[in-house]
Amino acid sequence: MRLHALTCGWLEGPLGNFLAGEHGRIRVPVPCFLIEHPRGLVLFDTGMHQQTQRDPAARLGGIATVYTVHFAPGEEVAARLAALGFAAERIDTLINSHLHFDHTGGNAQIANARLVVQRREWEAGHQADQITKQFYNPLDYQLGHDVRLVDGEHDLFGDGRVVCLPTYGHTPGHQSLRVRLDSGDVVLTADACYLRRTLEALHLPGVVDDPEAMRRTLLRFRQLRDAGARLILGHDPDEWAAVPALLT
Repeated sequence: MRLHALTCGWLEGPLGNFLAGEHGRIRVPVPCFLIEHPRGLVLFDTGMHQQTQRDPAARLGGIATVYTVHFAPGEEVAARLAALGFAAERIDTLINSHLHFDHTGGNAQIANARLVVQRREWEAGHQADQITKQFYNPLDYQLGHDVRLVDGEHDLFGDGRVVCLPTYGHTPGHQSLRVRLDSGDVVLTADACYLRRTLEALHLPGVVDDPEAMRRTLLRFRQLRDAGARLILGHDPDEWAAVPALLT
């Protein structure tokens, strides 16, 4: 088992979106993760769509007025995988934490994979009111993948090594991922926990679908951490440089 952290561009936006009530701006990484499991290659999230490298407004609409995209050619998920020696078409399973643009934008490049997503997230991504509320773009995820919808915790291979964890709150059906390396558990929180301050102070983002569900999720992360798991937080720029050392 090996776990690789990939940076697929950066986003700069209002700090208050990440920490309610805060002012100023913050520049955050857009992560993806590759898991080498004996029974296949698994990708967790895919970053942004390549179109945002040249024309963010055309792809993102009004979101491009809120976030500045820093995303150069060669940083898209297929190129990041190629730099590690893996062709995108070799990915067997793609897990989306949720359906926002910076987590599903590269799904089209992972065309041969089975897509695993929480049922309630997938359903939200097909409801007009939720598409508007969550700024989902079906062009990112309605691509003809073989889709496996899961309900709650899901052990991908049945061996406890790659487990989807329901971590609702950020969106209706957000999920995180627990990866059991030989050195111990790593939890990829994705947007269920943006920053270290989110976790330590229970300081929620300015935009959240279900605040109480997110608080419960953050308390669960604390329990996992206290039990020895290493947490890789969704968009923490201060911790991102140290992430590779946590994956060994």
